[in-house]
Amino acid sequence: MERWHDLLAAQVAERPEAAAFSDSGGTAWSYAELSTAVEAVADNLRKVGVQPRDRVMVLSENCCAAVAAMLGASRIGAIAVPVNARMSAGEVDRILSHARPAAVLCTSAISPEAAAHAARLEAREISGAFGTLHLACLYASNPDAPEEVAVLLYTTGTTGAPKGVMLTHANLLFGGKSSAELRDMGPGDVIYGVLPMTHVFGLASVMTAAILSGAEVWLEVRFSAAKLYEALRRGVTRLAAVPQMHALVMQYAKEQGLERLGSEVLQYVSSGAAPLDPEWKRKAEGFYGVALQNGYGMTETTAGVCATKNSQLGDPDISTGPPMPGVEVRIDESVPGGGDGLGEVLARGPNIMLGYYRNPEETAKVLDAEGWMHTGDMGRLDARGFLHIEGRSKELIIHGGFNVFPPEVEAALNAHPQVVQSAVVGRRVSSDEEVLAFVQVVPGDAPDPAELMAFVRGQLAGYKCPAQIILVEALPAAPTGKILKHKLLETFADRLQEA
Repeated sequence: MERWHDLLAAQVAERPEAAAFSDSGGTAWSYAELSTAVEAVADNLRKVGVQPRDRVMVLSENCCAAVAAMLGASRIGAIAVPVNARMSAGEVDRILSHARPAAVLCTSAISPEAAAHAARLEAREISGAFGTLHLACLYASNPDAPEEVAVLLYTTGTTGAPKGVMLTHANLLFGGKSSAELRDMGPGDVIYGVLPMTHVFGLASVMTAAILSGAEVWLEVRFSAAKLYEALRRGVTRLAAVPQMHALVMQYAKEQGLERLGSEVLQYVSSGAAPLDPEWKRKAEGFYGVALQNGYGMTETTAGVCATKNSQLGDPDISTGPPMPGVEVRIDESVPGGGDGLGEVLARGPNIMLGYYRNPEETAKVLDAEGWMHTGDMGRLDARGFLHIEGRSKELIIHGGFNVFPPEVEAALNAHPQVVQSAVVGRRVSSDEEVLAFVQVVPGDAPDPAELMAFVRGQLAGYKCPAQIILVEALPAAPTGKILKHKLLETFADRLQEA
């Protein structure tokens, strides 16, 4: 198996009628039907002149057609560029102008946002075994990307130049295999696919891993605590999510009068994209009834760097576990804020991206001559070689000359029974930084900010305590559910006290 799309062949040969993917629009495909849909997409791309190494943007939300679109691009040697349809026109246009795709496919049948982009781009409707998509051809064929690249995943916000992470066929196959083995995935498993496949977690650790293992995926177009709760009660066996999703589904169940999920088939639950704290981990395990696994990775590392495989409920370990097989990790203590075992996390292995597309300058900033990826995350390795993430180096708050890592403050806040989740950031005050906490609370049962302040003062050193706690009904979040910390100060500007 050398190419990303090749992962389908084994399942089609061995179990063609087994359930593969279904989505919230009512589509359900076996592995044989998925393969037919992939070939139908490939045929449509060939007809409009897409060549190997051209880019094919897939403007989508989670659905069966999106899976077929991405693998269909790979089938003809083109490079899929998955982009979340919920991005604004400006964000999409910046990626378009950089990637210059020979074709754009929009999953318009299931996503109103994708349909809106399709109309704006004057895309035409196509149909086939994949269902209905909209196709636009905005740029001429220009096969300038490296031949080994399978996917371009753009890491971009609302400002700044987008960076296209070049993940190779080997990256995706390694990442998918590692995830499948870590979770003991196999035929008969049901995976809940709410993590967007336009992000590396959903693309590599869910979609690719599931196909490699012959599992079934229930795709959900976007996160809803009620829908996740219902799916867990219906028969999901393995769940990968981010902490915000776990927090919200637990709160939803509590509102239904249930403290425990009560599933007889759920075997694996993991949390990624943010550090854990012991109290929150204990609550989640009590709710799900299975050990909560943790992990660490990023887009540039094809999701996985480290992961736990604990078997015991109540294990106090909140590390991200040891490096995954074949991956190396070391700590660079020379960075600002480093020392005494703490420093920037560096990773190396077959999971590391090829580089940033058309951006050698940014590539050189993070990939050194020895192949180490400089992640920008701060962490330490314990005596077992397990990695503990302290926080993003760029999110480090230096208050009164002391280092304050937001996850530690968030853990203290999240331990309060009336807190759903929290986010902590720094704000410049003259020559110092102050700690600000934004806290999502239980609806109709909000604590007093002074009470919360007293609560955290009992757990943290004085310099780590927030200068202000802002209670909110919801925190700004990405489609993955990850809190968008860079939007907090702007979103709640009218609630902030003068610095």
